[in-house]
Parts: sequence; C-alpha cells; structure tokens
Amino acid sequence: MLGYYSKLSSEVYDLDKYIGLSFGDVEFYSDRLAFCKGNILEPGVGTGRILIPLLEKGLKVDGFDASEEMLKICQYNCEKRGLNPKLIEGKMESVSLDTEYEAIIVPTGTFLLLHRREDSLKALNNFYNHLSNGGRLILDTFLQTDLSIDKISTRTWESKNGDIITLETKVVEVDYINQYTISHNRYEKWSNGERIQTELERFPLRWYGIEEFKMILEQVGFENIIISADYKYGQYPTKSSQIITFEAVANKE
Repeated sequence: MLGYYSKLSSEVYDLDKYIGLSFGDVEFYSDRLAFCKGNILEPGVGTGRILIPLLEKGLKVDGFDASEEMLKICQYNCEKRGLNPKLIEGKMESVSLDTEYEAIIVPTGTFLLLHRREDSLKALNNFYNHLSNGGRLILDTFLQTDLSIDKISTRTWESKNGDIITLETKVVEVDYINQYTISHNRYEKWSNGERIQTELERFPLRWYGIEEFKMILEQVGFENIIISADYKYGQYPTKSSQIITFEAVANKE
C-alpha cells in the first residue's frame, strides 16, 4: 500500500519547508491574526513552519495533523524553541475539539489534500462549527496548471547527517469531472552511494475555481468573504500561478 506523509516524506517536508522559510505567508498570517485575543487553530499543521512564528508572537495556537510523523517533527521543532502548544492527531473532516476558536487557518494549500468533495464539505462545516460567532476562517488554495500525465519530475535534498534524499514524482490520474489529480511519489535515501530507504506515496490534490470556492463557503454559512492573491490582502487574482487566500467570517446569530 502506498503511504501518505510517512517518515521519509515528512523528513523531506521539514528540509524543504523549514522553520524560518516564508513565501510571504508567515507575514500575511501574522498580520491578519495580530489582534486575535482568543484561541487559533491550524489544521494540517505539518512540521510547524507557520505555527511556530505565530506562537513566538504570543498568539494562542493549537494544531493537528493526520500524519503522526509530521506531528513528531512539529513537536520536536517546538520543544527546541521552548514552545509547548496543544498538538493532536486528527483529520480535518472529523476532528472534534472542546475549544471554540477565534480563527482557523489552513495555509499553503493544505486543504486541497482533501480531494473527495464530500470530505472537503465535511471539513468546512467542521471548521464552521469550531469557530466562535464572528470567528474567521483563513484558507489558501491554488490552481493546478500542469495536468500532464506520466511526466516525471525529480528533486534532491541533503539531509542533516549528509545522506541524500531523492524524490521522483509523476501525475498518474486526472479526474476533470471531480477536479483532482493523483500523483505517485517515490522517495529514496542514499548513504555513501547505497540506497538505504525507499518510500512510495499516493498524493491526491484537488482544485477549485475561485468563485466556485467562494460559493461553497457561502453555502456552509460563511459571510464577508475577502479574496486575496499572493498574500496581498484584498487584491483579486489575475494570474493562474498565484496563491489564492479566502478569509471568511462565521456569523452564527
């Protein structure tokens, strides 16, 4: 069976999207959350690239992830910095927490990993239910612009102990009706010229039209939706390559 954010994949994620790296998103989320007095939640927290700078600014942020390996790295990254946030294993569509949140954030397109429509709708309703009245959901998406089947791409990283990790990726399925792709990822770790670890991963990714996703948020019950491109607040997207951020308010009155 193909894995999903298992040990080697999570190690690569931590190397590639290390703490301290920003695509403009760390500053954007820090600014949008600067006046939050209550609790904040980050589903799909990963290894803590967004979580940690928010915690270091004094914000109260909890996180969860479906990957046990990701959470282990996130916990380690937090402990190194003297931080001790609430971190649990859970899925966006089903996690149940006893806290009411002033904001829920899903940066870097993580929400698109929910490639089944029913799961994505369950997750959005779950977010809505966990928000306080007037609480905000801030969520990134992006468009998929290369849908070439079986085109192979490769990347290489050097791990902290000098081992080499390679990643070979190819899209094996495009579902135009349901708007998702499936990629197969092959991770390999090499030490002194010998392959010492291999990991195969099935990686789904969904896409949404911009106005489509806005309408979905409205159907869930969100209001006052602001759409931003490339972390410039309120600037509507003009290019297919831009990161698209939705900020929406849960009005429960």
